Amino acid sequence: MAEEEQTIDVSTAEELITDEELQEKSKGQLIKNAGQFRDRRNELNQLASSRASERDELNAATREKVDEAQEHREQRDELNERVQEHKEVRNELNAEANELFDEVEQRKQDLELDEGKDLEELKEEIEQLEFKQQTEVLSTDDERELIEKIEDKREEYQDRKEKLDESGNLEELVDEAEEVRAEASEHHEKVTELADKAQEHHNQMIEAYREADDIRDEADEMHEKFVEAQEAADAHHEAFVRVQKRLRELDKQEEESRKDERAAEQEEAREEAEEIYERFKEGETLDTEDLRKLQKSGHL
Repeated sequence: MAEEEQTIDVSTAEELITDEELQEKSKGQLIKNAGQFRDRRNELNQLASSRASERDELNAATREKVDEAQEHREQRDELNERVQEHKEVRNELNAEANELFDEVEQRKQDLELDEGKDLEELKEEIEQLEFKQQTEVLSTDDERELIEKIEDKREEYQDRKEKLDESGNLEELVDEAEEVRAEASEHHEKVTELADKAQEHHNQMIEAYREADDIRDEADEMHEKFVEAQEAADAHHEAFVRVQKRLRELDKQEEESRKDERAAEQEEAREEAEEIYERFKEGETLDTEDLRKLQKSGHL
């Protein structure tokens, strides 16, 4: 709630009205001052109340922002825990996959599967040599050499075929390693996804804390304004009380003065009645006014 700024007199009660002014001012002037101090006190109390309400609203908004930040913190921490869990599983699966691929490579090396020609290539070479034997006229030495080559190729072919037969489950092992690697990749994707969400909540937490600090600063500023208005209201109330006290003193002085006047009048009337009574006793004729004074004084 936006408040229209008011100029506040921060004077103390003694500065608002001095002891000298209290003594020198007339009763009418003091009555006027008392009304002014009372009205200004009420205005300042209302202003202080308004500022206190706004301060409380800002403090409540601060708490809401802090609560919001805490929620983001909790969600971030929970997501980071899940990130750590998926990381551990991913690392375990990658280690398992590496072991399986290492085993595949070791078995391939043991079987020398990465060396030499494949079966189709060897078969084709054997067929070409046999075709040459059947279609070409060769000397005895050349034919013997050719036959030896064919036998060597057939032995190579048979040896290669036996090794491949021995590696019957190698493809299954490769498939298993690739499946484990794929599962590790899925956990890695989950790590990335959850880490991004955790970062979002972290950023939102930081922003909420920043907003809470800004609102808290506003609340602190409004509290200072509340204190200013309240202290000014108290000063005007104290000035009002000082003037009221002085007015009561003046009222008391006036009452005492009236009492003294009445006593003097009564003494004067008594003395006059005594004089009239003495004249009456001496036989002097009294007029109506004199008789009334005697009756009033109790002599008749």
